Amino acid sequence: MQLNIRDLTDLLNVGEAMVARWIKHQGLPAQQVGGQYRVNRAELLEWATANNVRVSLELFDHLEADEETVPCLSEALEAGGIHYKLEDTSKDRAIRALVQVLPLPEDVDRELLLRLFLAREASASTAIGDGIAIPHVRNPIVLHVTQPAVTLAFLSQPVDFGALDGKPVHVLFSIISPTNRSHLQLISRLSFALHDGKLRETVARQAPRDEIMQEVRRVEANMEMPAQGMRKAAP
Repeated sequence: MQLNIRDLTDLLNVGEAMVARWIKHQGLPAQQVGGQYRVNRAELLEWATANNVRVSLELFDHLEADEETVPCLSEALEAGGIHYKLEDTSKDRAIRALVQVLPLPEDVDRELLLRLFLAREASASTAIGDGIAIPHVRNPIVLHVTQPAVTLAFLSQPVDFGALDGKPVHVLFSIISPTNRSHLQLISRLSFALHDGKLRETVARQAPRDEIMQEVRRVEANMEMPAQGMRKAAP
C-alpha cells in the first residue's frame, strides 16, 4: 500500500507543509505518481526510525492478514542474541562482524548478506543517533529464514556511520525476518522501545544481558499495543 500526503499528515501528526519540507530537505522517500507524492510504508518507517520521528501505529491497520505470529521484542532479542566487543576499525568491518554473529541457517550465504547490508548502507545511513544504528536488508524475504530475530551487538570501538547527529556508532541492532510484515512490526517495536530513556541509557553503557532484557520487558509491559491491529499512537 502506497501512502499519500494526507495519510502522512495523519501518521506523522504534522501538517502538509512539514511533510513537504521533509521530502525536499530530509530525504523522506517519496515518488510522484500522477502529480502526487506516494510513499511506501516500509520506507516511511525506516526513514522515521533513522530521523527519530514517531509514527502512529495506525500504519499497521492495513497490514495483510495471515497466520504469521510475530514475536514480541524481548522474544526476538532472545532469539537473535546480545553480543559484546565486536572487532571493528570501520563501518564495513563493523557490519561484517555483525553478519558473522547473526543467527542464520547454515545455507545462508553470509557474504551475499554482507553485500546486501553494505548496499543498504550506501543508499542511506541506518544510524538513528546517540551512537545507535540498525543495519538491515531492504527486502527481508531474500534471506529465507523461518523465524524473526533481533540481534544486539556492541562494537569494540565507535565508528563513523554518517549519523545525522554526527556521533560515531557503537551499538548495532539488526532485524532478520522471513516476511515484510514481521520486519515492519519488529522495527516498529524496536523504534518504540528506543524512545524510552532508561532503556536507551542501559544500551548506551553496554549493560549486562540480563539487565538489558529486564529493561526491554519493562518497556513492553508499558506498550499499549494489541497483538493484532495496533491502532494507538506511541506516546
